[in-house]
Amino acid sequence: MIDFDSIPAHRPVLIAGPTACGKSALALEIAQKSGGVVVNADALQVWSCWRVLSARPSAQDEIAAPHCLYGHVAPGQDYSVGAWLRELAPILAAHRAGTGARPIITGGTGLYFTALTEGLAEIPATPPEVRERADARRLSEGHAGMLAELDPATAARVDPRNPMRVQRAWEVMQATGRGLAAWQDDTPPPLLPLTDCTALVVQMDRDSLAARIDQRFAQMIDHGALDEVRAMLPLWDETALWARAIGAPELVAHLRGAIDLATAITRAQAASRQYAKRQRTWFRSRMGAWHNILRG
Repeated sequence: MIDFDSIPAHRPVLIAGPTACGKSALALEIAQKSGGVVVNADALQVWSCWRVLSARPSAQDEIAAPHCLYGHVAPGQDYSVGAWLRELAPILAAHRAGTGARPIITGGTGLYFTALTEGLAEIPATPPEVRERADARRLSEGHAGMLAELDPATAARVDPRNPMRVQRAWEVMQATGRGLAAWQDDTPPPLLPLTDCTALVVQMDRDSLAARIDQRFAQMIDHGALDEVRAMLPLWDETALWARAIGAPELVAHLRGAIDLATAITRAQAASRQYAKRQRTWFRSRMGAWHNILRG
């Protein structure tokens, strides 16, 4: 349990945690008890096409307390951590000026929180032709070749097992002639330092979290996740940002006749558990100064 009285009502609150751990419910509870606006910090919940599949707050939750930056980006639009920070900046500024509600920022995208509290290098956007070349290389040959072409400082810093992180670093080098590590070293001051907020990480034991993940995905199917995916089939592009919703590729495979629904659900649940494992690894390595909140 959390002692709500210990959370200063005038300070922004950050709530990170793995998928299905109860972050959104905690944020809503804080907003109802001590005021505030719940702000999304989950890269999957920004997409307008995925209310059920991304476990966005329900319509009833949005009535119970103000929410923002949820479901406001249409498939096909570009979106990034930089775009998220630009949208968040006026919310924080309004609170500081006394004209806006206290932000309660919650989600599972560790990079968003790191950029918010540590700063984000202002790297120029990748030209479409560079992105197309990178996509083609990753799909045809994997990411090892791009990793080998990175400058030593960036290669030492990037996760070599993450194809999209490697591709992003390669794109930066190609587009700017400068390594991603050099850009990161020139990072400006953070938008919200940890000293100016209450930062919480929700923790849950692995077995309990796995059970919650499996149960929640089954509920997603009951509540219309398959219909959401069916509606996106005409636009489906596995390389698109919005197509990274956990469970979407498996449900697409089912709708296209490649696997039965039971197999799709089992594989999606496994993908969700793997995603939660990656999230927990990030939180352990990057959020040691945050306060841990244990939930059963």
